[in-house]
Amino acid sequence: MSQYEYIAPCHFGLESVLKKEISDLGYEITRVEDGKVCFTGDEGAICRANLFLRTAERVLLQIGRFQAQTFDELFEKTKKLEWEQFIPKDGKFWVTKAASIRSKLFSPSDIQSIMKKAIVERLKTQYHITWFEETGNSYPIRVSILKDEVTIGIDTSGESLHKRGYRKLTSKAPIKETLAAALILLTPWNRDRILVDPFCGSGTFPIEAALIGAHIAPGMNREFLAEQWKNFLPKKLWYAAVEEANDQIIHNIKMNLQGFDIDGEVIQAARQNAQLAGVADQIHFQQRPVSELYSNKKYGFILTNPPYGERISEKDELPKLYREIGEIFQRLDTWSFFIITSFEEVQHYLGRKSDRNRKIYNGMIKTYFYQFLGPRPPKKFYSEQ
Repeated sequence: MSQYEYIAPCHFGLESVLKKEISDLGYEITRVEDGKVCFTGDEGAICRANLFLRTAERVLLQIGRFQAQTFDELFEKTKKLEWEQFIPKDGKFWVTKAASIRSKLFSPSDIQSIMKKAIVERLKTQYHITWFEETGNSYPIRVSILKDEVTIGIDTSGESLHKRGYRKLTSKAPIKETLAAALILLTPWNRDRILVDPFCGSGTFPIEAALIGAHIAPGMNREFLAEQWKNFLPKKLWYAAVEEANDQIIHNIKMNLQGFDIDGEVIQAARQNAQLAGVADQIHFQQRPVSELYSNKKYGFILTNPPYGERISEKDELPKLYREIGEIFQRLDTWSFFIITSFEEVQHYLGRKSDRNRKIYNGMIKTYFYQFLGPRPPKKFYSEQ
């Protein structure tokens, strides 16, 4: 099989997690940049990366990378790329997104228009036609320009990979599935340890933990745009990836995953989402305020996304809320706590300094992932599980 370059965008600050995921799939990392990881693989990498990657936002098939400081350069170098390898005569293609940072070419609409014209000119010559009906499958093109370096890719995913297909009902400020999975992978949690989210909302943390623990590929319940690319990607590659994913699922396991929230309607939504994800039997959801969180278990994990107070009306409530979380620290003194929040005074009100923290952008909101590590359990703890 031929080898291709791929681009996997991710949340800023989580590149190392995605890099490990891609390496674990057996692909060679070629470049790591802010918010993206590039790698090489064969055609089957499109199927496997879309199906298995938990922390990537999408998978792009890289068509070209070059320097351009003028629109003439952009046109000519885009036209030189071998678009006919990927886009068939009846293919529907457009530049769906153009991003430019610290570059001489800075108008997204002009970049999109010029690149579309260049691709049309190339394909007119290759297919010996003057008009494209574009009635076939879709090939959306994304371009990013950083310091005059142009990177062009065709989107293979379609809808963002954070849309797993299970979250039909959401809470007020849901955390993305890709971000939730990445934060879980940043912790030492494994499926033998209890994990609790006291602000579970629509259940994303417990559900993603259940998928990880049972080795269920995150893309099992959805479709991908490239599944329709009959000219380039044989269906047998998709069948092989799905078969591989099914073979990896661990059946007949029991995990101790719990999700609590003060909102009863949200808890009902979480239960339905877990059912759609196929992990309802692994998670206990209950309506309960954070102040009532108790457990007689040891060496557990709290992983949560508490309210940020982005609304002015909520800001005054945050000190009390984080003091309550601090009281849980004292009750569960052998547990580890992992909190993502934009509230800058979190450590003051928790009454404890974090062992480490990591800056992560949750959408456009700058947040920090605070990690408070509890003691390591003794060896006999695992033998008793």
